[in-house]
Amino acid sequence: MELRHLRYFIAVAEELHFSRAAERLHIAQPPLSQQIQQLEAELGVELFQRKTKRQVQLTEAGQVFLQEAYQLFVQLSKAIDLTQRTGRGEKGQLRVEFIVL
Repeated sequence: MELRHLRYFIAVAEELHFSRAAERLHIAQPPLSQQIQQLEAELGVELFQRKTKRQVQLTEAGQVFLQEAYQLFVQLSKAIDLTQRTGRGEKGQLRVEFIVL
């Protein structure tokens, strides 16, 4: 699974429409549908209930996965921020010792 799969899933889950999600992601609709189908195959569950060719509704598993995907992106953002701050010397430990005579 790649991060783009999660981004694609979130876009479709928020739009509940493949064409609008594809526009939002600046990709064509058929590849988006294929990526979602691959994600569902990899997970072994249906994430969306197809109402029409392009309009969808989240399944119960899809609702759970959406919340977890949001949390993954929050954690990823924290990891990136912490890494960058550490690299700039803004995060870490500073030990100061002195001897009193």
